[in-house]
Amino acid sequence: MQISDDDIYQTTDYSPEQMDTAFAEFNRIQPEYETTHILDKLREIEYGRLDWQDQIYLDYTGGGLYADSQLQKHVNLLRCNVFGNPHSQNPTSSAMTHLVERARKCVFRFFRASPDEYVVIFTPNATGGLKLVGEAYPFTPGDHFLLTADNHNSVNGIRVFAGKKGAKVTYLPVRLQDLRVDEDELERLLDQARPDGHNLFAYPAQSNFSGVQHPLDWIDRAHDKGWNVLLDCAAFVPTNRLDLSKCHPDFVPISFYKIFGYPTGIGCLLARKDALNKLQRPWFAGGTIAIVSTQDEKWYCLHKGKDVYEAFEDGTVNYLNIPAVEIGLRHIDRIGMETIHERVRCLTGWLLGNMHAIKHRNGRHIVKIYGPRGTEKRGGTIAFNLSDAKGRSFDCGWVQDLASKAKISLRTGCFCNPGDGEVSHNITRERMAECFEGNNRNQEGTCKLIRDKEMASIRISVGLVSNFPDVYRFMCFVNDFRDKVAEQIPRVDISRVLRDRGP
Repeated sequence: MQISDDDIYQTTDYSPEQMDTAFAEFNRIQPEYETTHILDKLREIEYGRLDWQDQIYLDYTGGGLYADSQLQKHVNLLRCNVFGNPHSQNPTSSAMTHLVERARKCVFRFFRASPDEYVVIFTPNATGGLKLVGEAYPFTPGDHFLLTADNHNSVNGIRVFAGKKGAKVTYLPVRLQDLRVDEDELERLLDQARPDGHNLFAYPAQSNFSGVQHPLDWIDRAHDKGWNVLLDCAAFVPTNRLDLSKCHPDFVPISFYKIFGYPTGIGCLLARKDALNKLQRPWFAGGTIAIVSTQDEKWYCLHKGKDVYEAFEDGTVNYLNIPAVEIGLRHIDRIGMETIHERVRCLTGWLLGNMHAIKHRNGRHIVKIYGPRGTEKRGGTIAFNLSDAKGRSFDCGWVQDLASKAKISLRTGCFCNPGDGEVSHNITRERMAECFEGNNRNQEGTCKLIRDKEMASIRISVGLVSNFPDVYRFMCFVNDFRDKVAEQIPRVDISRVLRDRGP
């Protein structure tokens, strides 16, 4: 018997009385949640559009949300001033240069980085910072690039630069049971640093796939064995304090929209000066050179002195939006990163416990969680799949469509993290090799099948203004899959859903 759309969607409704009872129990087991009540008032004042539109936003790892006041302050700044390209000394350029440098100082303060040790380089996003490192790191034949299998593709891509320069590329695997690293294996691979060579170790402070937080003490361990350390903090800094006075990675890429939603198109690379001086840029661009000659075909790069960042900010920076970075960072500072972190921890713990506990009538689990099931050393990102009473996975595309109908924003796929996806779904090396064999049509079909079916997961993530009703209503949505059969769930035409919903 085919189940109708109405049969599926109606159970996303919930009783306010039932939610109140659940909230009382939640507060009993997570009493620290009460210390974060400032975020409820903030949501009402600054993020009211979530509740006006009845949106359940669970994609904070994909992108943060902006406050109304961030937009107002930025628009007022632009409306009341005249700003020019900062690459000049005229009045409008000087005014803009002042604001860009003020934002740079704000970044130093927010991450507690010393200007004597670090440089702030503005980039389009975290990926832009990673590309700067990858293309300029001075790999030579025999050098070593070590990275965890748990990494974003923007980190994985550095292996192309390393390989073309003759460096050895090694992946540090993660364990199936918790998607963490075996510490003994890490130690063994760190011991393989090339003496007097260039060795780069890259890993995420927090996985964008599983929420696993890899130890920051790896940084000192790697330094002691002759490695530079690239710490991808894009998924970590939205809900955790990164204190660069306590840990000292060499390269830290960040996307600001992940932290406070607006503006997009701006990130930064925080780089230690000693490590930055090693980089050898493969080209030059406007803004990064002191002088260039078309006749002599020579140039002189800006790479020394206190303004070393200028050698890495190609062309004109996104100067009209950079002041919004300072506005966003000050907004987060007023709230307090510790408050955000505590709320995320409480909600994540409740979600993990309830997702693991929910079962079909025959006792089979509905949710299969990838990564740790507790909140210790993990963030607010949860990757999982939903299974029917016979253990068959519900199609992730179906789940995405159903969630969209219920106004739940979640994400499906492998989230640009193939390492965790391959391990979680037991995709073998031989199976992955099929993507790269045969003619183009066969390759395309195989890749699509592996990417969209065999390796696909569902991901939710809580963040800045998530609240208990968000996660409670999400669990009502998950509960609707109880005792359903995977083949009976109809594929939803999402274009029709959006059309029916109206503007």
